[in-house]
Formats: sequence, structure tokens, C-alpha cells
Amino acid sequence: MSAPDHSGQEPQSARAVLMVRPASFGFNPQTAASNAFQHEPRALGSDDTQGLVQGEFDGLAQALQRAGVEVLIARDTLLPVKPDAIFPNNWVSFHRDGTVVLYPMLALNRRCERREDILEQVVRDGRLHVSRTVDLTHREAEGKFLEGTGSLVLDRAHRVAYASLSPRTDLDVLGEFAQLLDYELVTFESCDAAARPVYHTNVVMAIGTRFAVICGEAISLPLHREAVFSKLRAAGRDILDISLRQMHDFAANMLELAPPGRHLVALSTTAWRSLDSAQRRALETHAEVLPVAIPTIEQIGGGGVRCMLAELHLPQRRRLPG
Repeated sequence: MSAPDHSGQEPQSARAVLMVRPASFGFNPQTAASNAFQHEPRALGSDDTQGLVQGEFDGLAQALQRAGVEVLIARDTLLPVKPDAIFPNNWVSFHRDGTVVLYPMLALNRRCERREDILEQVVRDGRLHVSRTVDLTHREAEGKFLEGTGSLVLDRAHRVAYASLSPRTDLDVLGEFAQLLDYELVTFESCDAAARPVYHTNVVMAIGTRFAVICGEAISLPLHREAVFSKLRAAGRDILDISLRQMHDFAANMLELAPPGRHLVALSTTAWRSLDSAQRRALETHAEVLPVAIPTIEQIGGGGVRCMLAELHLPQRRRLPG
């Protein structure tokens, strides 16, 4: 395995994303114990749910494409059934030096989301180059997990990985990631309003080029809270501190993207509506805001817009002369 090349500062935001069109979206009982954001549907039938989710998926993909973001769409397979396939950022991440990272997943029925054919499609259709694969999935045999950029919120420009420890975010696997990808770790513990560990870091915080959104109220220890805020400020970022209620409305589950000539923040309408006018103005000083409605995905899947997007930071393939 060759060492990564970190020459030049990596942009924080990508111009392209991978999305996976779901075939069997639904409430996942295997993840519900650690994800308090999931809610089992009461009235909807399976066909109703699939129709709503397909419409919400298409709405997000089309809104991103209209805004100039390159969207590469892979298709989920009907079998095996994968209720959370719509959230690819948990099993894979793509990096500017050509590295692809594969992650260990807590739920058994999520591990089959990792598909070689999707990686091949990314390289082929995106005309992208992969120089190495870092495979952390051996940690599943140890009962230790790290669920991609759900568990990790990356400051790519300064090579700092923020992580809220939980059943899905293990300190040992974090250490392996940090060593292999040359990242500094900033770890903490966070809880929701009912004092339950928050399942993924990316519902607690988000990092853009010049800003960070974070629920300081969720971070359990004041010392850790101050360390996180200080690190973000030292990187030159303005901080938008949100409440626990706003966190539960996915207000931190947003993703900055970089279509040609501008910065764009993709988030759900639920998240956008939860922000007050001052918070909205603060966010809009740093990027164009793109709210998209995904209420069924949020309620049943327990994930937001950011969870649906795996950023494609891989370098472009060089064209052969001739």
C-alpha cells in the first residue's frame, strides 16, 4: 500500500457526489437501537413509502444538478434487501489523493451496501482515478465500527477529523483511520435531549469552507466542547451554534458543495425551517443555501440530506494523448 500524497491543500468541498437510488427503503430495526432519529411508520404501506422516497430522492438529485453539482447515481439492488442503501456515505469515502476508504458497519444488513460495482461505476462514469483502497472492514469481526462520514466530520483542508464516540464510532478504528490517512483526531461524546449517545457525528456538526455548524449543547463535557470550538475557530471558521431541538431537526446535517464558481449548502427543508432568521443570514453569508424536502427519508430512515451524499473528491483520470 503506497503512502498518500498530500501535496497542496485539499479543498473542503467537492463538486460531485455519489447518490444511491433505493430499491427497498424502509425502517431498519437493526439500526433503530442506536439511532433515536428513526421513527417506525404507522400508517404508510410499503408501496406508499417507496413512492414517497423515490420522489424525495429525485427531488434532491435534480435540485443539486440544477445548481451545477455533478451527481452520479448508482442503483440499489432488490436483493439482498438494504433498507438504508440511500445513505452511501456510511460505507465509503473518497479522497483527493486517490484513496477510497471502506468502513466497518454496525448493522449486519448494512454491510451488503458495500458494492464493488458501485466503486467501478464511480471510476468509470466519473472518469476518476483511484490509487489505493484502505479497507477497515476487518474491524467488524472485533465488534468495532466506524461509519464513514457519518462517524467522521472531516476538515479536509486542515486534516482534522472530528468524531463523537458512540456504538458506531470506535476509538481504535478512529486511530487506524487517522494513521493511514494522516489526520489529527478531535474526539468527544455527545447526547441528545433524552441523554442518549448521538449515533453519528454528522448530526451534531458540519464543516464548510469558512463556517461550522455545531450543537454545543449536545457535547457532554464542557472541556471537550471548548476544545472543539477552539479548534474550529483556529481554522478560521465562523461557528453557528444550534440547539438540541434544532439538532433533532437535522439542522447540522448539511453538506457544503462546490459547483463551478460558488459554494452551495445542501440541507433539508426541515433543517432550514428550524433555523431562526439570524442563523439563516449567518449561513447565507458563506454559501448559497439549497433546502430540499425529504420528510419521509428523515422520519423513517433517521438520516438527512448530508447522509444521502458521498462526496467525490477523487482526482480526474489523465487523458491519454492521441
